[in-house]
This record gives sequence, C-alpha cells and structure tokens, in this order.
Amino acid sequence: MNTAPAILGWMTSLADPTRVRLLRLVERHELTVVELCAVLQLPQSTVSRHLKVLADDGWVDWRPEGTSRLYHMALDGLPPAARRLWMLTREQMSQAISAEQDDQRLASVLAERQSRSQAFFSSAAGKWDKLRRELFGERFDVLGLLALLDPAWRVGDLGCGTGQTSEMLSPYVRRVIAVESSAAMFKAAKARLGSLPNVELHRGDLHSLPLDDGALDVALLHLVLHHVAEPAAVLAQAARALAPGGRVLIIDMQRHERREYQQQMGHVWLGFEPEQLTGWLTGAGFTDVRIHHLPADPAAKGPALLSAVAVREK
Repeated sequence: MNTAPAILGWMTSLADPTRVRLLRLVERHELTVVELCAVLQLPQSTVSRHLKVLADDGWVDWRPEGTSRLYHMALDGLPPAARRLWMLTREQMSQAISAEQDDQRLASVLAERQSRSQAFFSSAAGKWDKLRRELFGERFDVLGLLALLDPAWRVGDLGCGTGQTSEMLSPYVRRVIAVESSAAMFKAAKARLGSLPNVELHRGDLHSLPLDDGALDVALLHLVLHHVAEPAAVLAQAARALAPGGRVLIIDMQRHERREYQQQMGHVWLGFEPEQLTGWLTGAGFTDVRIHHLPADPAAKGPALLSAVAVREK
C-alpha cells in the first residue's frame, strides 16, 4: 500500500498559523515555553501542545536549561524539500501583522534577559572582585592568558568588568582596548585603568562593539558570554573587530545546574557545552577551534571552567 508523500505531513504541520509563528521565533532564538507564551500571548497549554506537534514532526528540538527547556528549530535536520517549504511559508507569514507584533514582543523578552544581568552589575560593581575570587579562585585567568602574550598585540578586553584583566595585560602588549556596557562597572574600570597609557576604555554594548573592523589582534571574553542574550551575535562582533588571523579567547563556565545564579547574579546561560561554543564560533567565521577544561582551583566555590581559542578566517 502506498504511503502519503512526506510533503503532505509537512504541510499539515505548517497549516496552523500558531505553529508557523512559533517556528519563526525559535528559528532565530532559543526560547523557553514561558518566553514563547509572552511573545505569542497564548496560554502555556496551547504553546506546549503546538510545540509537541512540531517536535514530533521533526521541526523543533530542545535542550534542558535548569528546570526549563530551550526550544530551537531543527532546520539542519530537515530534508531539503521541507526547508524549501518552510522558507516559502516564512516569507508569506512575515507579511502578517501578527509577525510584526511577535517580533516586537520578542525584542522585549530578549531585553528582559539582558536587564537581569545589568541589574546585577549595578548592585555588585563594588564587590565584584571579591565575589569573583570567591567563586573562581585568585588567578584563574592567568592559566588561559599565558599563551596569548605578545608585545605586538592589540588586545580587546570585551566585557572588561572592573578592568582587572586589562590592568594585568597592559605591561605585556602594545595596546589594550577595554569595552564595558554596565555604567557601574565602567566607572570602576575607569578608576583602575585611567593612569595606564596603553589602555583605551570604551562604554559600549558587546552586541554592537564600538570598534573599527580589524582593530584587534586578540579578543578576550572572560566570564562574559553567560551574561549576554545572544552569544552568537557577540562572537560575530568580535570576529568583525579582529584582523584576519586574529584570535579570540573565551573563558567561561562549563555547563552546570546552579539555577540560583540566574536570580542572584543575572546569569542568562548556565554555562556552556564545548559543542555549543564550537558551533557559535564556526558560525561567526572562526576556524581552528580548541576547547580545554581548566584545572579547578581548590579554593574556588563556583562551577568548573573551560577555555576556547579560535582563529578568525583570513
């Protein structure tokens, strides 16, 4: 007995406007059910029901994030014909009024993610150095930086916090360009770095770096990515600011389950898997990605750390 063509099943999945709206959102961002409810203005039971249909039909996938799930579109796993059908459906749906409103509410949801981090920084700037030492030890960053020191380099300390890393690097490289978005952190960094002649300090968003193309030889992101809403966008900006052949160094937490950090310190991400970072880096135009688990400091109270080094394509 002949079975129905696969395209009929795909068309059935995309026949419901709510499911199409869901796919538009999770194609661009990983989102929780609660966030999707806020964007679509629908009850959780409705959103969960449609997500199950899409997951069963292979359109979406999810990964655990603490006690929640983050949903994303499984575009790479779809057959070419299904991808073409989706692109046509998305193009038509993008003209609907509901799509424009969804996009506006999505921007608010992502801004709320970021505001939790900013609220933490505003209250913690005065005690940040102490808090960081308690969580991760006294000199964890040296382990990742030893291989980068070159007197000719222009180093970007992206998300410099209070400027501790910039201060440490300044005697060993040609120039340090530090960028910080939090007003309180920026003020603390300015007090610390103001007398160093080869350090520039900029106030700016990491999603839109205030740096010229190719201005850096090395870009550092130390305990920064877990605070940003869109790590892939931040890494794309780092790639733009790097000269061809330049390197990025990420030091951040390995994947963990300490969900209280989201409330206490505004963490957006509960650490990262190596495969996750590799995907973002390659997508941003980096090659030769190398990821290492850093040795644990016996005095550190926080999660284990990892480092990721990659080279901007020439």
